[in-house]
Amino acid sequence: MSESDVRRIVREEIERSFRRDPATRTAAIVASKGTLDWAYPPLILANAAAAIGMDVSVFFTFYGLNIIHKDAERRLRVDPVGNPAMPMPVRVPDIVSSLPGMVPMASAMMRSKFARNKVATVRELLTEAREAEVRLIACQMTVDVFGHRPEDFIDGVEFAGAAAFMARARKAHTTLFI
Repeated sequence: MSESDVRRIVREEIERSFRRDPATRTAAIVASKGTLDWAYPPLILANAAAAIGMDVSVFFTFYGLNIIHKDAERRLRVDPVGNPAMPMPVRVPDIVSSLPGMVPMASAMMRSKFARNKVATVRELLTEAREAEVRLIACQMTVDVFGHRPEDFIDGVEFAGAAAFMARARKAHTTLFI
């Protein structure tokens, strides 16, 4: 059996599965964290799901709103005190990690590490998601509570309450809380 035969068989099985259960084509992801390191998982997973043909929705709530905010570059930071597992070039005691300037330094270090490894930026991942028709949904309650306005967010963001998202998520084959 050739590689093309195996690929054809796998493709046919996926198509058969999609026909049997339309929910296998859907993914619902909740993005609740608003730091640089937590912005990547929901966006990478959403883009991967869209790439295999799934209908994807990402619900941004609480600090996850930072990811889709127009000012995301400034808002998405990483705090070495809040993330003790963060790899540092040298061992840094917690007291030093809490000094002024450590958050910008750690954030710059993380961005540099991503760039060196040719990882897409958060902005690029959002662009890819919109191009793949991933639904980016801002939690309306959180937007209101935090005093945001619709124009604070990137183009293409929808606004909905938790109940509207849950109606979509309950029918999804894959539901993730990140």
